[in-house]
Amino acid sequence: MSNRAQLAAAMPAMLLHEGDWEGWYRHFDGDGALLDAHRVKTWCEFPDHGEWHYIQHNELIWDDGRTAFYEFGGRLEGQQLVWRTDRFAGYGWQTREDVLMLRLERQDVADAYYIEMIAISADRLSRSRTWEWFQGGRPWKWTLCNERKIAPTGPEGA
Repeated sequence: MSNRAQLAAAMPAMLLHEGDWEGWYRHFDGDGALLDAHRVKTWCEFPDHGEWHYIQHNELIWDDGRTAFYEFGGRLEGQQLVWRTDRFAGYGWQTREDVLMLRLERQDVADAYYIEMIAISADRLSRSRTWEWFQGGRPWKWTLCNERKIAPTGPEGA
């Protein structure tokens, strides 16, 4: 069975996120003050074969001209996607309502993790992502991300 078919059987809601997305990440502290805001371009792909069941490509773009690029893969293990990167490690699952949930330990921030919720709209053309950050076991900051789909399969129809 292909990687894609395995993922479709275990977490069909993941496949709803395939393609190219654009939006904004906004990070807030515990008092609601804006810590950072930047645009994001995300490409989500689901290869039929290979090491990864899911690959995500991110381009972050700040108004001052800074950029950052990240690419990482996730592997299906049982009914969960699992990630192990130099920045984070953890797992994701879907709810009965097709909401994706992730719990990711930060490798680059001491004693920190976040819980991410990803909800896609009924028309599958927009989604919202909320990250609840914890450090030392206590709430630390929040990330809100709104995105809209700009292409169904990724850069230039790849």
